[in-house]
Amino acid sequence: MTPPTIRKGKPGDGPAAYALFYQAVHKGAAAFYEPKERAAWAPPCPAPDWEARLLSGHCIIGEDDSADMIGFMTLGKDGYLDFAYVAPAWMGKGVATAIYDEIERIARRENMAILSTEASYLAQRFLTRNGWQTDARQNVIRSSTTITNFRMSKALP
Repeated sequence: MTPPTIRKGKPGDGPAAYALFYQAVHKGAAAFYEPKERAAWAPPCPAPDWEARLLSGHCIIGEDDSADMIGFMTLGKDGYLDFAYVAPAWMGKGVATAIYDEIERIARRENMAILSTEASYLAQRFLTRNGWQTDARQNVIRSSTTITNFRMSKALP
């Protein structure tokens, strides 16, 4: 399998990123979250500020040979990993690793001392394999629905 092409996010990526996010939550995370939780986490339509939020820091996109988006991650200037999603058909095929490697390169280049996130059950497994630690299990409220996630961090030496 050809490794994904990695590029920076750009204006206009919002709709494809939201479609991927929606599928990753509703299909990719289905084994970990109930339908009500997934619906609260990823409603059918994005918030009006979706693309601005997506592009507010470092947005790294993975694409297949046809230039279709197959994954993305975002990293804020403060070291917060906000989004980390891979299309369900591409999960387990190295896409997340390729994108994450670029995210960590950026963090090191910018001398970020600590990375942090609030990870889903699925993301927690991936991040743990990449040297992150779980700091706390927490319940967050989205649209009156409680969703479990994990506060995680990674110190960059």
